Amino acid sequence: MTEPRLHLGVFYTGVGQQYAWSDPGNADHTTIDTFVQIAHTLERGLFDAFFLGEGLRVRENRGQVLATDVAGRPDAITQLAALAGATTHIGLVATQNATYNFPADLARRLATLDLLSDGRAGWNVVTTDNAWTGENFRRGGWLAHDRRYERATQFVEAAKAIWSSWADDAIVGTDSWARAGSIRAVERHTDLVELTVVPTVPRSRQCRPVLFQSGDSPGGRDLAARHADVVFSANTEYEKALSYAEDLRNRLASYGRSPDSLRILPGAGVVLGATDAEATERAEWLHREQINPQRAIGFLEQYWGKDLSAYDPDGPLPDIEPDEGELDPSRGTISIANRTGKLDRIRQWRELAEDKNLSIRELVLAIHPRERIFVGTPARIADEWAHYVRTRAVDGFNLTPHRLPGTIDDVVNLLVPELQERGVYRTHYEGTTLREHLDLPPIS
Repeated sequence: MTEPRLHLGVFYTGVGQQYAWSDPGNADHTTIDTFVQIAHTLERGLFDAFFLGEGLRVRENRGQVLATDVAGRPDAITQLAALAGATTHIGLVATQNATYNFPADLARRLATLDLLSDGRAGWNVVTTDNAWTGENFRRGGWLAHDRRYERATQFVEAAKAIWSSWADDAIVGTDSWARAGSIRAVERHTDLVELTVVPTVPRSRQCRPVLFQSGDSPGGRDLAARHADVVFSANTEYEKALSYAEDLRNRLASYGRSPDSLRILPGAGVVLGATDAEATERAEWLHREQINPQRAIGFLEQYWGKDLSAYDPDGPLPDIEPDEGELDPSRGTISIANRTGKLDRIRQWRELAEDKNLSIRELVLAIHPRERIFVGTPARIADEWAHYVRTRAVDGFNLTPHRLPGTIDDVVNLLVPELQERGVYRTHYEGTTLREHLDLPPIS
């Protein structure tokens, strides 16, 4: 029996508290030189793919740009197109929103990236439920939360039809450039997708971009089981990962798909050390850096709805009452489930802070969920990951770097050799397309 292979990607969001941008060792995140360097390191480490996040609106705090977050992310497809010419193997995955794009336009741009990279493109399918983002598209609140996956399903089905509209032998290049009848028009007339288009881009060597999708909610799992080639999840704890994988593979069967037609890559952080104690110390530093004094104040401001800059982060909770309104989504991080019940939550925090004598920052450190993270020596984490992949709890991980290029350098230089020694990681690229890297079946 062939040894299972662990697949690795890097998901660079560019924003959010997991990225310790204030570390002086971080490179400039808006220059192409940084990303060329990272992509070259990933290819040296034989990674499957490099993922870019998407930001359709800059995050805010009380109506102002969030000062403690990184802003100014370049457009993902444009950035990855620049990397296509500077690399030879690494997959190039663009996060693109199915709520606020047009199917024919986005399908064409992704097909172009796939063609020009010779079959290395991927699309991370995401949805957005909040009207705050929609204001940038003059569609604020136009799509109900529970319909976003319906829109995404119809969108993806339209994109797949567009990508398959060119026959493999369409281009002949003799008396005529394209064989007559080899390019089909695509029409969709549904309640959420309306288009009539003659596609303009031929298929790449992998036929179409690889589809990535987050799939933790029931709707997300169904969409992933129906259409995704790779699925992200938040399930990095072993038993939860195993349960999630079993559920998703059962859903695959209901859509007539085989278990090997989908790869499961949970998102995860990594902190390495020469000893477990050193790695733990680094992880604690990282957590405190992620919830630094300014971020702690900013976190409470979104709940209080008021300027709290006069309060000491190392002092007691604000002695003023919060406003009555519920949370708005302008930080881009507030889930539907957490946008109500604000006053009860604040009351509980006051009780906790009083009971344990916590300062503002200590409270936020205590209540803020810790990132999904693996901490330890390279050997220990390699043993853990080998167990995960051998028992099919996961097919690999999509890593979220805390520092660039530091986190990537550590993984490639220290962790990859340990994984190779255990026989669960490739020692060379066996193909050139992203689909080949992921060991996915070919598209017929």
